[in-house]
Amino acid sequence: MFDYLVVGAGFAGATIAERLAAHANKRVLICDKRPHIGGNAYDYYDEHGVLIHKYGPHIFHTNSAEVFRYLSRFTDWRPYQHRVRASVDGQIVPIPINLDTVNQLYGTRFTSLELEAYFQSVAEPRSPVKTSEDVIVGRVGRELYEKFFRNYTRKQWGMDPSELDASVTARVPVRTNRDDRYFTDTYQSMPRLGYTRMFERMLDHPNIHVLLNSDYRDVRTLVPFKQLIYTGPVDEYFDFTYG
Repeated sequence: MFDYLVVGAGFAGATIAERLAAHANKRVLICDKRPHIGGNAYDYYDEHGVLIHKYGPHIFHTNSAEVFRYLSRFTDWRPYQHRVRASVDGQIVPIPINLDTVNQLYGTRFTSLELEAYFQSVAEPRSPVKTSEDVIVGRVGRELYEKFFRNYTRKQWGMDPSELDASVTARVPVRTNRDDRYFTDTYQSMPRLGYTRMFERMLDHPNIHVLLNSDYRDVRTLVPFKQLIYTGPVDEYFDFTYG
């Protein structure tokens, strides 16, 4: 008999399982339909010793000292600040768009205040703001949207920004200073031995049992437990629960 069945062995599931086991002394079964822990942050070393992020790069960043201290119990860190360059019109420029991006691209000498005024002059405000296209065109105008956002979004998501919710590109900042970091959070690092090793240490507790390659809809009928905590896709849970 387990006290809890935790569905999903990613960040949310692993954290919940660790806290229930170590802090509340509960017996926890954590299951995942994938063959590994870590969710989309899963990584592994290939035959050449290179650490591979299977589902795309994951960069840890947070402004929460509490979150950083908690995860530091399970990993050492490699300091890392993400800086990105884009090839636009034959030039290599910083992205997210900042003061240097615009000045280099157009050969201008804007100050921060002048750049803000420029953005306002080319912006095409949309109301209501519904799509990712609305967000960017309403902030920096159509030309920069076409140069930086549209094709990248198509490549990344397989969809045009006009088909994506506004929240997707709203996460990408536009700056009028020279800060070329992708993120500005206080804590920016990568787990020194990788995310998977961090998750392994989180789940290395005698009260935790990990079950992989297992759908919770099968597990819940076979293994006795008192309460279920679901951390997977919402649509799957509600499809099952409500028919």
